[in-house]
This record gives sequence, structure tokens and C-alpha cells, in this order.
Amino acid sequence: MTSEKSKMKIVVIGGTGLIGSKVVKNLRERGYEAVAASPNSGVNTLTGEGLAEVLERASVVVDVSNSPSFEDAPVMEFFKTSTGNMLSYEAAAGVGHHVALSIVGTDRLPDSGYLRAKVVQEKLIQESSIPYSIVRATQFFEFFGRIADSATEGNTVRLPSVSFQPMAADDVARVVSEVAMASPLNGTVEVGGPGVQRQGPGLRGRLPPGDSYEECQRQRFARLLRDLNGLFRCLGGSLGRYRSRRQHQQHGAQRCHAAQR
Repeated sequence: MTSEKSKMKIVVIGGTGLIGSKVVKNLRERGYEAVAASPNSGVNTLTGEGLAEVLERASVVVDVSNSPSFEDAPVMEFFKTSTGNMLSYEAAAGVGHHVALSIVGTDRLPDSGYLRAKVVQEKLIQESSIPYSIVRATQFFEFFGRIADSATEGNTVRLPSVSFQPMAADDVARVVSEVAMASPLNGTVEVGGPGVQRQGPGLRGRLPPGDSYEECQRQRFARLLRDLNGLFRCLGGSLGRYRSRRQHQQHGAQRCHAAQR
């Protein structure tokens, strides 16, 4: 079995980022030939540069890449073009499984340009000839600082009164790795953190001394915060149990059942 794994090549697009580097590490530890692909390694999914070469002998492609811009037009262009290029080159190379990381609630917040682009990405994957699996995850614990920064004015952090269900990047990477090692779902799996918490108190303990937070009406926030509201909301439904190794070890991280399409 180990020799079979060592012969199986899995290419991770965005393999040097927060999630991608962890996925590469996980796969290598399990005996797979995991290749980290990024612009720094000569692979550009927007132009197609390096894709044909890196996909030679690849059995699985894992896409955890992200747009360098979050403006509506550039982010749409990124996901539409890069996903289209990947799928085209994968078909030519005979790749048998395309895995993509997405966001819980992607199709429930059409006002967000970023999430509209993720919907397009998912649709391209679903309509391609390549067997696929889509992993939708809730927000990462590691992004708390970035969230607080985006909502800060002076020494005050204004956050909407919403609940969210953050998840550790290690856990997200582990789920993505497990999906990549398994047979294609031809559907979507949704994962979330170990428990639901309110956004304000959840971030308050991570703010620098002297900063404060203020909960306000949702309609008072700029478009960015309305977008974040959608990202943080974990979908309801029947939840299974998923064991977390890091944050909240005493709890089980909740994992939604696969939604077959």
C-alpha cells in the first residue's frame, strides 16, 4: 500500500499558503507524492504557465488557491480563469479527482462579490468532466486578527451581532487531505469548528490592550462587514462529530454530512 501511495501524485495548487502547506505536509506524511504548486514554483493558474508540466502523472489536484484581490471584478476574473485553466489542463493530463476548498454559505450571500466568484468556481467544477469534491469550511481561527483589523476605527472595533463557528486551519487542512486521499464525492462536504460563538466576545480576547469592541446593528456596517457576516454563518442541518487536535480538544469539531449533488 505504501508503494502505491508513493506512486500517486497529488498536486496542491496554492501549496505554499496557510492551508496548502499543511495539506502538502499531511499528504507526504501519509506516503503520497505531494507537489506544492504556486507562482513562486513557476505555476500560474491565471496564465496557464507551468500547469502542463506540474500535472504530468498527477492523479489528484487540490485547489486551495485564493485571489490576490478581493475587489468584485478581479476576484471574479481570478476564480473563473484559474479554475477554467486548471480543469482544462487536468482533463488533458488525465487527472481523476479535483478537490476544491470553498466557504460555508457561499450560495447564500449574493451581495458579496467574493462569494459570487466562489459560486462560479463551484459551478465550473460541477459542470466539468472531472470527478470532484468540494470542501466548504467556516472561517479560520487564524484569521481573527485580520477580521478585527478590518472592523477597527481608532481603538474601537465594531462588530456585527452574529454567531459564527470558527475552525482551526490544521483541521481544515486535515479534512481537505482526507478528501483528497478518498474517492471523489461528486458533491460537497461542509465542515465547521467545535462550537458556535458570538463574534464580539470571540474576538475580544484577541484584541491588543486598550482596544474595545462595540456591537452594532447590522445595517450600520459597510459592505465588507456584511460580507463577513455571510462568511461566519454556519449552515444548519444534521451535524456529525469531527475530532479536533488543537483548539478545544475537549470538544468535537462539527462536520456536516456530505451533500451529494
